[in-house]
Amino acid sequence: MRIEAGIEMPEGPSIAILRDEASIFVGKRVRRAHGNAKIAMARIEGACIVALRSFGKQTLIQFDGFFVRVHLLMFGSYRINEQRDIVPRLGLVFAKGELNFYNCSVKLLEGDIASQYDWRIDIMSDQWDARLVRKKLRAMPEALICDALLDQDVFAGVGNIIKNEVLFLCKVHPLSRVGDLPPRKSSEIVAQAREYSFRFLDWKKAHVLRKHWLVHNQGSCPIHHVPLTRGYLGKRNRRSFFCELCQRRYGA
Repeated sequence: MRIEAGIEMPEGPSIAILRDEASIFVGKRVRRAHGNAKIAMARIEGACIVALRSFGKQTLIQFDGFFVRVHLLMFGSYRINEQRDIVPRLGLVFAKGELNFYNCSVKLLEGDIASQYDWRIDIMSDQWDARLVRKKLRAMPEALICDALLDQDVFAGVGNIIKNEVLFLCKVHPLSRVGDLPPRKSSEIVAQAREYSFRFLDWKKAHVLRKHWLVHNQGSCPIHHVPLTRGYLGKRNRRSFFCELCQRRYGA
């Protein structure tokens, strides 16, 4: 079981799958913790996993009084009950089974997870609060919408695939300024980011995600059949794929 390594950063729906697959270890005691992450492995050994949660692009492994945060970054992966032929960043061995993370960021943090994260902005959370997200979006009028959608303090879990697909579905050019978007269009983007993320989740589980991409990593517009424009846009310099005919640039 793994998240496929690739050129795109794993996004919220993929991390939700990781969380669900690894939940078989909740309530289990770690017999051995190892890997090349610079954390106190001895602190983990002998501890029992209390809960396993996800927040945006982060996997959160809760123990009593502390938790381990795993971020798969751009090329991270994981294995359940199997190993790769490289040293893991973090490997957790149980009486029955093991959980291994590779090429990722691992941190051990003190305290309780619930007090350190606001699940109202997590795109996959049951606590998602569209009203709060709209408010946060309005508070950054100078930002380009291609940057705003990737802001993890606003849309926790949205990555480059979701960004490109949502902007195409909403017919908004990625270089539009947030402050120039009509209120109805801002609301549409917020709603679509949430809805598309759950379609992403279903497609990912069925191993058909790429078949449903309309513009991301595609060559031509599925509506006008003209070449898509592509480029590294915004302050984040992430790849954008968009149609100059379909997608309106607000504030141009």
